[in-house]
Amino acid sequence: MFHAEMLPPLSMSVGDYVLHGDPPLAPAGPLDTYSTFLASRPPAFETYAIDEIISLADIAPSLQLHIVHLSAKEGIPIVRAAQKAGVKLSAETCFHYLTLAAEDIENGDTRHKCCPPIREGSNRDDLWSALKEGLIETVVSDHSPCAAGLKLLKEDGGDGDFFQAWGGISTVGLGLSVLWTDGRERGVSLEEISLWTSYKTAEQVGLLGKKGCLEVGWDADIVVFDPEAEFTVCFPNLSTNMGRIDADCIR
Repeated sequence: MFHAEMLPPLSMSVGDYVLHGDPPLAPAGPLDTYSTFLASRPPAFETYAIDEIISLADIAPSLQLHIVHLSAKEGIPIVRAAQKAGVKLSAETCFHYLTLAAEDIENGDTRHKCCPPIREGSNRDDLWSALKEGLIETVVSDHSPCAAGLKLLKEDGGDGDFFQAWGGISTVGLGLSVLWTDGRERGVSLEEISLWTSYKTAEQVGLLGKKGCLEVGWDADIVVFDPEAEFTVCFPNLSTNMGRIDADCIR
């Protein structure tokens, strides 16, 4: 399993397809601005890492390789080409990459800091398409909670620095509701969501036969879920334009 982010090699040579330019410098903008943080971890970090993983796959061709929390749409065609070439490669994405968008994140709102970063809304659409296609097989939480102070939120006395704040999003408790809220607007069924979050995840880690499905003799991991119920998740001292998890009714 690979966290697929990697600094590309820097080269001024003509024809270098990875990246041209000088070595990276300090962040180019205010540290409490989300766009500064997003620019510091471009899609090239993910695509180069995935390319590197694929280039080494022939060392152990029978080994299953897995890309965790894929966020950049640019990685999708690379994964597709590798699978068509017979590489044993799978990929997952996360609730927050499917439901949040960079343009909705306000300055200093470090609750949204995670790595890889939450990208633009158009990027989100491509992840949904890859999920429906079956190219991305699973949706997971990448759950990383922390004490509030570690997020350095300004209302808690912090400076809203995206580069120093704890990286991670608390999505275990809201993941199913968030995925359903956005998914059914895209024609997704609860059966598909169950496939992505339960059956396929159990299959990936070798637990089919015990986990991931309602079968006689399997563990009775049951969720009772009302798809028509609505509730609002509220956070004090925050505006209503903070991102869909915080402001919208979640069905």
